[in-house]
Amino acid sequence: MTSDTSPSLADALAAGTVVLDGGMSNQLESAGHDLSDELWSARLLAERPEAVTEAHLAYFRAGASVAITASYQATFEGFGKRGIGRAEAARLLARSVELARTAARRAADAGVRRPLWVAASVGPYGAMLADGSEYRGRYGLGVTELERFHRPRIETLAAAAPDVLALETVPDTDEAAALLRAVRGLGVPAWLSYTVDGPRTRAGQPLEEAFALAADAEEVIAVGVNCCAPGDVAPAVEIAARVTGKPVVVYPNSGEGWDAGARAWWGGATFGTDRVTAWRAAGARLIGGCCRVGPESIGEIARALDAA
Repeated sequence: MTSDTSPSLADALAAGTVVLDGGMSNQLESAGHDLSDELWSARLLAERPEAVTEAHLAYFRAGASVAITASYQATFEGFGKRGIGRAEAARLLARSVELARTAARRAADAGVRRPLWVAASVGPYGAMLADGSEYRGRYGLGVTELERFHRPRIETLAAAAPDVLALETVPDTDEAAALLRAVRGLGVPAWLSYTVDGPRTRAGQPLEEAFALAADAEEVIAVGVNCCAPGDVAPAVEIAARVTGKPVVVYPNSGEGWDAGARAWWGGATFGTDRVTAWRAAGARLIGGCCRVGPESIGEIARALDAA
């Protein structure tokens, strides 16, 4: 758990490599929780908060040093569709940070002695739609409209005092620009992570253009990619490091494909720890996994990085 004497995450990234956690949803599903719902794992913030804490704890025990909160799909609008008012929605957003903090305390009590950080997940607008559009972008909204959507949630999460805001699974540059506006001046650092298809965002913009948006953003301590195929990571790391000069964050999926219509995964996994040291050599400093990457794989990443 972070303390007054622990380094900031930015300082830790400047000094070396930090291990991220893996997928929240797959860990919850493996524990028997049904996530076939538009709120996805965010539903458990209200219904089974202890399950969220246990999922975070599993990753800390496995070797992760950063827990990403279960707020990816938690929005005022999404909760509103379920009859949850703004005050209660704000409480649940703050709870996502508190649950990760609780897991960090339990990990420390169980003997984990390394610093542990909490990253508050800020998913894209498409995550609220729950129709797979976070893998397409281009929602028909401008930067100002997207900023208006994101700002209240970001301000609420920032007020809960996470160590960093994870602006993640961003499919296009308009949404990235909106998110960067929304975090300005909050006093909480952030990372910006795109979901990509080869050398482009999911919406088709070149990654050089996408990463350049964050190059001069003081709040942004890392840039990179997540929720993408493992094979797309290495070229993106090189571009991100070259364009921004910042530490690079990477946490790809297992390599399986997602069918948004059927809400199911297909194909075989291609994620392997043999790739991890190459990512670090290219500039990755914050490394973990996303969908379908569990504690066992995170443990393997931690051991591979320690051994390299």
